[in-house]
Formats: sequence, C-alpha cells, structure tokens
Amino acid sequence: MITIALPKGRIANETLEIFEKVFKKEFVFEDRKLILNVENFKFLAIRSQDVPTYVENGAADVGVVGLDVLEEHKPNVLRLLDLGIGKCKVCVGIQKNKILNYDKPNLTVATKMTNITKEFFAKKATPVSIIKLYGSIELAPLIGLSDLIVDNVETGTTMKQNGLKVAETIMDSSAFLISNKNSFINKKIEILEIYDKISAVL
Repeated sequence: MITIALPKGRIANETLEIFEKVFKKEFVFEDRKLILNVENFKFLAIRSQDVPTYVENGAADVGVVGLDVLEEHKPNVLRLLDLGIGKCKVCVGIQKNKILNYDKPNLTVATKMTNITKEFFAKKATPVSIIKLYGSIELAPLIGLSDLIVDNVETGTTMKQNGLKVAETIMDSSAFLISNKNSFINKKIEILEIYDKISAVL
C-alpha cells in the first residue's frame, strides 16, 4: 500500500486525473471524505501546507505539493518530479497607484509566506517588518496594515479587483511529486513505478 498526501482542491483534482490516465481507473473522493482507497493506493486529502509534514514524518509515502510550499517550509523530503500542474507565481503586490521602492525605510509586508519573504528582501538588503496573515492578504495595504504583500498569484485578477498590482515576481511555482526518504528506500520499486508511469503521461 502506498499512501499519497494531496492538497485539497484544484491540485488534488488534477493529480487524480493524472492517476486516472496512468492506471485507467476512476479516482474520486466521495463527498467530504478525506481518505480514498483504490487498489493498493490510499489517498489523503489535507491542507496544502500540511502535505510536507505528512510526508516528512512518514504518515504518507509520497505527496503532491506546490514548490512555493516546499521553499517556504524546506521539509526533509525528496523532490521527485515537477508535475507541471497548479502553476502560479509568488509575487510582491503593491497598491496600483504606488511605486515599489526598496530604499524606503520601515517597509511592512503582509504575507503567509514569511520565510520566502525574509529571504527575498534579505537578498535585496532591504529591512522589512513582516506581518503574518492566513488569508485575505490583499486587504492589508488597502487599510494601512502593510505597504506591500507577498502572495500567490495565478491570473492577477484578485489583486486587480482589490486595487493592487504585481510589482515583482519572486518565483514561479508548480506542483511537485515528493517522497518520504525512508519510504523511498523501503518501497522504492512501487514509488519508482509511479514516477515512471506519471513521467510517461506527462
């Protein structure tokens, strides 16, 4: 049995579509269920941020998660394959009538990605105060909570609708197949079989 951790939502659906192509079977979570068993696979539907934790700690053998989450949390896992799904960018956002000035003192940045943000501004040698938020990050500059935001952008529509613009792209992200290091030793044949079959359909 191979246990696979999937982030709920679009990436889970697109991953299951890949598995349907590979194994010629239907892979669908029943309404609100968090576990899906098909033959020798057990899929877990969990929050994106928790996927690396499940895989790193061996609760799942493999997982699918965005590169942005991997770069934010730096889990001790193997990155096996870029699946090319769930594409987005991690961007700096600012109010559309303002200009991004890295020399401005005391910049405040609202984000859920504190580590990526710290690294990015450290490379610019720009000191910033980081405010950690868990959602509705676009709101922060509009009400004076922050000067900037760092957030995931798919199309940029949400930013535009909230009077913001992308000032700079920090990184491109897409979903990766990752593996627990012990599982990769103990279940190497099964995991490499998944890897090979997915690589072939991609």
